Amino acid sequence: MDLFSNLALGFSVAFSVQNLFFAFLGCFLGTLVGVLPGLGPLATVSMLLPMTYTMGPTSSLIMLAGIYYGAKYGGSTTAILVNLPGESSSVVTAIDGYKMAQQGRAGVALAVAAIGSFFAGSMGTLLLAVFAFPMSKLALSFGAAEYFALMVLGLLGAIALGSGAFLKTLGMAILGLLIGIMGTDVNSGIERFSFGFPELSQGIDLVPIAMGIFGLGEVIQNLTAPPEQRSAGVARIVSLIPSRADLREAIPAILRGTGLGSVLGILPGGGALLSSFASYAIEKRIPTKPGQIPMGEGNIRGVAGPESADNAGAQSSFIPMLTLGIPGNALMALLVGAMMIHNIFPGPQVMTTNPDLFWGLIVSMWLGNLMLVILNLPLIGIWVKLLSIPYRWLFPSIILFCVIGVFSTNYSVFDVWLVAVFGLVGYVFSKLGCGAAPLILGVILGPMLEEYLRRALLLARGDWMVVLSRPLTAVLLSLSLLVVVAMVAPSIRKRREETFAAEEAD
Repeated sequence: MDLFSNLALGFSVAFSVQNLFFAFLGCFLGTLVGVLPGLGPLATVSMLLPMTYTMGPTSSLIMLAGIYYGAKYGGSTTAILVNLPGESSSVVTAIDGYKMAQQGRAGVALAVAAIGSFFAGSMGTLLLAVFAFPMSKLALSFGAAEYFALMVLGLLGAIALGSGAFLKTLGMAILGLLIGIMGTDVNSGIERFSFGFPELSQGIDLVPIAMGIFGLGEVIQNLTAPPEQRSAGVARIVSLIPSRADLREAIPAILRGTGLGSVLGILPGGGALLSSFASYAIEKRIPTKPGQIPMGEGNIRGVAGPESADNAGAQSSFIPMLTLGIPGNALMALLVGAMMIHNIFPGPQVMTTNPDLFWGLIVSMWLGNLMLVILNLPLIGIWVKLLSIPYRWLFPSIILFCVIGVFSTNYSVFDVWLVAVFGLVGYVFSKLGCGAAPLILGVILGPMLEEYLRRALLLARGDWMVVLSRPLTAVLLSLSLLVVVAMVAPSIRKRREETFAAEEAD
């Protein structure tokens, strides 16, 4: 089937009443959690993951994906209006966006952010549709050894691109791998890391871990934050229509951000966060013309570029997850878990075994971007009012949702205790400066790494040279070695830590 017939299939799936509803619901919830600081798409998807048991795989994935890219839109609203990024990738948007709001140009900043987000999201979806088949066709030639090498490269790439100190990021990934292989070994029948708890003999599900770290952990972190960090004056909105001069300055930044985000979003660990920071760094290096507002003081390029890169990176991060089965960031790992709930394993076979899901999701992402433009601009007044709700009224419902959601998965009180444990663990890790994304990737990739390595060794009758003798495997492992060398090189490691330190300072 060619691209157009595949897209026709996608439109027939996405335009069903049920899937249109779930696309709208996902976009609305994503915008809401993006606007409300302290929630975020990771926590929301974690809490809603149990709901997917009672939903169809296509509808559930459409809704969860809508939450992800919808939060990118909503996060810019609070960043611009009250200098409080609702989403981590909107941090740099607040630098110039809030300055524009203080200058009475909040509406222009919000409009440019929406325009850039829609264009970048649409281009990212187009790239996903165009490159999905070639990448999946390449992946069909992969054997067990190639998949093992590819996952090693993906995990190391996520560690290299992850924020924070290298040793902390590496430690979190290793901890995730160890958690992922907990339970009974299917080959030997020996329990691993169960510590005498019979409930751990089958391993730990992704749902309690994600709900604890991203749900309860975020609640604890917000409750312990000083109140002054959560209060800010809401800017007054005068006009939403940018001038011609604004558009002349913003359009090149939108194009640069879209291109940059589309490339970086494909990289493991890249996604929206790295794309937005990289875009802002590029815009800062472009000299301002005489009479223009400097970067950092309310320049419209500081909003247009990062917001476009943010959304382009969010859309293109679906490419490795859907076509190769490799989650590039923590939320993609949760979406992999949502697919596995329905016994659908991401990878090249999804296009042939579940074409309705694959192409329906792609088309729904374009429709979702259109819905978000319609949602965000008219509802800005409502989002502003929601910002006045005290957080002490919000967190009890978040905790209740977490408990009900995780209990309904397996009807296990032990899982509820696991949420509490991982909530405290997530809070401690955040205080220590250890990002949770490598841990989640390790939990997802750990069992898959072990499975593909064992399968490759069984086919090779125990010959470990199978991972080096195959050409593609040797290339992938050589790239992994180069990533390790780059990470341990003193100059590169120092430059990496300085970059992320500068981003946190901004």
